Amino acid sequence: MDGNDAKMTGKCPVMHGGNTSFNTHPTRWWPNALNLDILHQHGARANPMDVDYDHRKAVKSLDFKGVWNDVDALLTDSQEWWPADWGHYGGLFIRLSWHAAGSYRLGDGRGGAGSGNIRFEPLNSWPDNASLEKARRLLWPVKKKYGNALSWADLLALAGTVAYANMGLKVFGFAFGREDIWGPEIDINWGSDSEILAPSDERVTAIDDPNTMYNPLAASHMGLIYVNPEGVNGNPDPAKTAKFVRSTFARMAMDDEETAALTVGGHTVGKCHGGTMADRVGADPASSDLQFAGFGWDNPGFDGKANTAHTSGLEGAWTSNPTKWDMGYLDLLFKYEWAVTKSRAGAWQWEPVNIAEEDKVPDASDPSIKHNPIMTDADMAMKVDPTYRAICERFHKDPEYFADTFARAWFKLTHRDMGPKANYYGPFVPDEELIWQDPIPAGPTGYDVEKVKAKIAASGLSVTDMVNTAWDSARTYRGSDKRGGANGARIRLAPQKDWEGNEPARLAKVLSVLEPIAKEAGASLADVIVLAGNVGIEKAAKAGGYDVKVPFAPGRGDATAEQTDGDSFESLEPFADGFRNWIRSDYDTKPEEVLLDRAQLMGLTGPEMTVLLGGLRVIGANHGGSKHGVFTDKEGALSTDFFVNLTDMAYKWEPKGKNLYEIIDRKTGKTRWTATRADLVFGSNAILRAYAEVYAQDDNKAKFVKDFVAAWTKVMNADRFDLAA
Repeated sequence: MDGNDAKMTGKCPVMHGGNTSFNTHPTRWWPNALNLDILHQHGARANPMDVDYDHRKAVKSLDFKGVWNDVDALLTDSQEWWPADWGHYGGLFIRLSWHAAGSYRLGDGRGGAGSGNIRFEPLNSWPDNASLEKARRLLWPVKKKYGNALSWADLLALAGTVAYANMGLKVFGFAFGREDIWGPEIDINWGSDSEILAPSDERVTAIDDPNTMYNPLAASHMGLIYVNPEGVNGNPDPAKTAKFVRSTFARMAMDDEETAALTVGGHTVGKCHGGTMADRVGADPASSDLQFAGFGWDNPGFDGKANTAHTSGLEGAWTSNPTKWDMGYLDLLFKYEWAVTKSRAGAWQWEPVNIAEEDKVPDASDPSIKHNPIMTDADMAMKVDPTYRAICERFHKDPEYFADTFARAWFKLTHRDMGPKANYYGPFVPDEELIWQDPIPAGPTGYDVEKVKAKIAASGLSVTDMVNTAWDSARTYRGSDKRGGANGARIRLAPQKDWEGNEPARLAKVLSVLEPIAKEAGASLADVIVLAGNVGIEKAAKAGGYDVKVPFAPGRGDATAEQTDGDSFESLEPFADGFRNWIRSDYDTKPEEVLLDRAQLMGLTGPEMTVLLGGLRVIGANHGGSKHGVFTDKEGALSTDFFVNLTDMAYKWEPKGKNLYEIIDRKTGKTRWTATRADLVFGSNAILRAYAEVYAQDDNKAKFVKDFVAAWTKVMNADRFDLAA
């Protein structure tokens, strides 16, 4: 052993943190490098379930009522290690469900309760989620009992619904069917704030206009689900807070009435916890030492009593009966004047002036002690903002209307990212179909598919017309909240038919040809659009020397305008599509980053993204007929030419503009092709080039066609939840 070996003997050979750490990830050293991890963050190697495990099948065997009853029993089974307020975990479980669901944002459909992501960082250690790791541990016996068929995602969403029912609310319903992820979503954009709870100024262009907040974010601060309960940037001002509340909830697809109902109903039960000064509280779970067993926010002042627990720093309940569904919140809000003060932990909160003794709140541990109720700055916004006040006054006069409005808003909050009702399981699923579920009628299946294909092939439509229309219809799918996709044929309806990315004039021409074919055959237009794309792929493959049949499953339906929430569909509009080599002129994000984001939302892997883009280029599927990236002399034929010429060192690349490059023949000096960043990233990024080289090899021409067809079919069927039912 030489000297260098001796020096190494005292060091651990394991690279601590590995690729899951922000400190050791290559992008720390090369921050401009494209990080492809988002495409594979939930890979098979992280999943402990059997390869053939199908959660949609497993959940059907679940004892749904048994789960409900066990959670209900748990509500009043106070544990010594984390005692319940007033002997009832209702408020804690409601907060758990609320915060599991509340990370959802309409902009990209990410977040929400649909995957159990609150179990992992960063959400697990956000200060707004303090003590919710305790709530999950309280639910562990139920999860343990029912096993695989009961996902954590379902259980976390269910807990609050059961709590509301237990405390007297007639709930709207509940659906099982969410499937767990098995690792953190660290590559999701949760914000680029300089620190946790950094000022809102870092997220908005103008602090007085919350609508200037960076999209797709919704919460006002990194580490919060909604807004700062103490006021904007911690400064009490209900009128200003009202603006942030409105903007935040709108970005969650909630209108003013739903927002007011959720605020009032959410604070009708439970309490805030400010048991000690914030600087005495321990670190979050991710930063805590091993002996804390995954718990965070250790409270040295906690003595095993509910009234000494610390969470937000605010301290107190909103109503006189915090374990009952009643009208106490609005009774007190409108009955008293409220003054801003500080909790015993030093947090800003509002308390009533000259409150009557009978309206005070029993202590969470000792009912002989009474406290003032409290309101947060967001609660006071319900009284100060004219619109919210009018809504709350209407609720106050009509308790039944309020209860129904809240129950529906709560159901929407906890189910918003589950997609259509085809994903809903269990006896508590409401019969009513709601517009935000993007309802689609069942489509016909008895027509002659081959005859329809023959009519499409003879229609005079070009390969690109057929392929582009099918792609544009299907590419809207977001696996994040299971919205969009080809099913429903909403591409023919507003707002999609007018989107720039869908080339409205070309789209109208193609639909005018396909609609009569669908009507004559008794097929849905949604099916015929996809069939047309398949016909185009089969023609392109044949031109490339391969006879293939693209798999097809009939049964898509055609949604109506009445079944389409046009406003919420606006968030699905693409401002770029790297697969069709298009980016809107005023869009500043790098094309390759937008491509990556789109691919992840569509559920594509890195190789699938690669093979699709290369195939669409040589087919000639570019937006507007652009020739950028069409590295072939046989445009319209499905071939490996894109990859062959991309990786050929006979050519060099020269930038000619913001997003334009010339591909120049080294010998002649002449421009051979033009390209964009979305093309050339497959030759410059090390990982993507590795994929591109696979398809550039002489022995993988047949593999390329096979892989392209498989990836194409995956995109076309991404929203066919009925196929997996």
